[in-house]
Amino acid sequence: MVARQMRLLLSGELLLYGVLSAWLVAQRGWTAPEALSLALASFLGLRLFVVAVTFGFMLTDSDSVAPEFRIGPARAVRMVLEEYVGLILLFTAIQPFEAFWLGPDRLAQSSGRRLPLLLIHGYQCNRGLWFWLRPRLEAAGWTVATVSLEPAWADIDSYAKAIDRRIDEVLAATGAPRVMLVCHSMGGPVSRAYLRRHGSDKVARIVTLGSPHQGTGLAVLGPGRNARQLRIGNPWLVALAAPGAVPLPPASVSIFSYHDNYVFPQQACSTLADARHVAIGGVSHLGMAFSPLVLGKLLEALEAT
Repeated sequence: MVARQMRLLLSGELLLYGVLSAWLVAQRGWTAPEALSLALASFLGLRLFVVAVTFGFMLTDSDSVAPEFRIGPARAVRMVLEEYVGLILLFTAIQPFEAFWLGPDRLAQSSGRRLPLLLIHGYQCNRGLWFWLRPRLEAAGWTVATVSLEPAWADIDSYAKAIDRRIDEVLAATGAPRVMLVCHSMGGPVSRAYLRRHGSDKVARIVTLGSPHQGTGLAVLGPGRNARQLRIGNPWLVALAAPGAVPLPPASVSIFSYHDNYVFPQQACSTLADARHVAIGGVSHLGMAFSPLVLGKLLEALEAT
């Protein structure tokens, strides 16, 4: 459903550019290359504007960066470009066609001490977010499952049923007693909403990447019930963080970036009671989905005993 919505939105945008280009050629005397250049500039410029807005908001409400995670101008420019390219790849090429890029999950009978992983994506995304990370986790010896949360703008609690169903499918296919949850962005609160409703019997550990456990300042711009739930101080988040509300599995980890342009103030918003916090720098929010640094920290968190 989410992939289909993305394809429809992308098709509508491209159709608009096509109509505009045809009008410029027919009515204004533009050449076809000139009209197409404007369409391409509009396509790329819109996405650059989105990235600029997220970083602009982030700069107004960021945590102070610890000295060891500070970056210079060159690394900052590279980080913004990584976010920009990640936005284009994820939302125009990969996630609208996730079934083509990812295919079915490769689940096999579990052997050894490693439990299967269930990857849970974030706001307005689908399982295509894991295009880069899933094969690398598999190459490291992990059995990896994914899930798509639908509809895109629903109440976060409503996703708990889909998570529970997918966990049962993974356990049945692998014969494992439990899974480990790896969550990006809103996937962190989604996993905790699941734990609040269903308990932690089937979950050995959760590892979150850039998750707004205490909300985020950017949520005021997002449509949907789930975006409203992620606003700092929202009653839903406050209840989720109440002592004893969520049976968090032991050795859970929250990995966050001091330069996250979607979840800020970064350290304050990523705090998760009873979890270990791992800070990184120089990685943007969508950049986490393609970051070797994040992959390394994730593997360390999964393999920790």
